[in-house]
Amino acid sequence: MLKHLLAVASLSLAMSSPVLAQGASRPSAAPETPRKARNVILFLADAGGVPSVNAASLLGYGEPLKLHIQKWPNLGLSETSPVDQLVSDSANGMSSIVTGVKTRNGVISQSPAAVRGKVDGAPTKTLLEYAEERGLRTGVVTSEPITDATPAATYAHSNDRAKWGEIFPQAFSPRFGDGVDVLFGAGRQKIGEQLAARGTGFDQLAKANDRPIYARLEDASPANARPVVVADQIDVRAASLRALDLLRSSPKGYLLVIEWDAHTDDPRKGLQNLVDLDKLIAEIEGRVDLKDTLLLFTADHSFGLQVDGGRRGEPLLEGYDAWKAAGKDEDVVRLKNVMVNRSHTGEEVVALATGAGAQRVRGYFPNTHLFQIMMDAWGWKPDAAN
Repeated sequence: MLKHLLAVASLSLAMSSPVLAQGASRPSAAPETPRKARNVILFLADAGGVPSVNAASLLGYGEPLKLHIQKWPNLGLSETSPVDQLVSDSANGMSSIVTGVKTRNGVISQSPAAVRGKVDGAPTKTLLEYAEERGLRTGVVTSEPITDATPAATYAHSNDRAKWGEIFPQAFSPRFGDGVDVLFGAGRQKIGEQLAARGTGFDQLAKANDRPIYARLEDASPANARPVVVADQIDVRAASLRALDLLRSSPKGYLLVIEWDAHTDDPRKGLQNLVDLDKLIAEIEGRVDLKDTLLLFTADHSFGLQVDGGRRGEPLLEGYDAWKAAGKDEDVVRLKNVMVNRSHTGEEVVALATGAGAQRVRGYFPNTHLFQIMMDAWGWKPDAAN
């Protein structure tokens, strides 16, 4: 009896063994090593929080979940607060994303020791500066003034986001590499005024740096591989595709940052900008190789918009034309289906990604984690001092 039991046990063990059992499944292969990125494109919807992303789909397509970015496989929620408050502005929000260091509202890529308008903090090294240091080509495109907080945080350091006359010349005196290669944005009149107050101007900067500063995108010479355009207004789609074409020739890869304003003070304008940015993202995705390129979408902070009514088949912004015609500068915009309190808000914003390194975008995290995600995608380590 004992021999019989031992024989049965031996047979059972053999059948359950992955080595001995006939037809047993083999151990699964080791997980594939995540691909490193050669290129990173960061899309920033200024004030494009989760409610605005949802509303943009409703405005553009009449249904939720119709934006191109809403089909991307990697999703996280990014917390945006500065070091001392609960609600962020664009200066802290973007500085945190591109340096990995939270700071104070109004401060451009400096440490929290900065006191806005009074005391400098230590400059915090930006993603663009890391890319320049390593010989990648870099570009910044924005619908807004090229010195506004979001684009400025990529290439400049200042204790006050309002110091445009101090911020813009930093594009021509980089701390690393030869500085941002492609710079397209708006704000020409106000930037020019601030430069003049400091005893300089576009012509003087262009001559001193042997680098033309064009007033229109169409004026930029096709032969110029490092164009700077500071216009009155900018065609973001045309500027972005032009920048991509210029950067793609880089032998070492590139960083491209594209910002499009999505503040919904004017709900139709802000939401339509998000729809248009989403279309641009889809177009750019079709022009890159996701095997070596990380595409990342996020916002610097959220905004006080909510969809609190409506039916399928009805216009989302019913009542907008009447509100616009009234010309009231109200703190709260009340349409039939949408309310906007016209202020920044503190809830997390969405981060969506696809391509090389996108798998790192998941869960809840502080916005500084996005800096690490992009550095990790390249396989880079931040400086200890940063």
